[in-house]
Amino acid sequence: MSTFNHNDLMRDINENLAPFRKAQPTAMAGFGQLAKAAITDGELSAKHKELIALSIAVTQRCSGCIGFHVKALVQLGCTRAELEEMLAVCVYMGGGPALMYAAEVIAAWETMSAKG
Repeated sequence: MSTFNHNDLMRDINENLAPFRKAQPTAMAGFGQLAKAAITDGELSAKHKELIALSIAVTQRCSGCIGFHVKALVQLGCTRAELEEMLAVCVYMGGGPALMYAAEVIAAWETMSAKG
């Protein structure tokens, strides 16, 4: 299980990227537009798209991504049951390493959903 706080990690990421955002505003604006377009409701809901993004974060072992996508899912009203069902697919596809990051997702979920 993770030994860090995802809220602190997300804050640190945002702080560390601030100079990059200023140095590369066009690229960062493009990334932001891509993210918004990809997550917007369409044939799949934003919540389902965030579940997909979180599953990729788990299988790619990206702790920062886990934090940001768990936060979004809490805001979108995702249930723990939906989260756990997605994690089961991650473990199926990613094996033991995905299981370790599933524990990290659950820890982040516990922290972020308690503040909701």
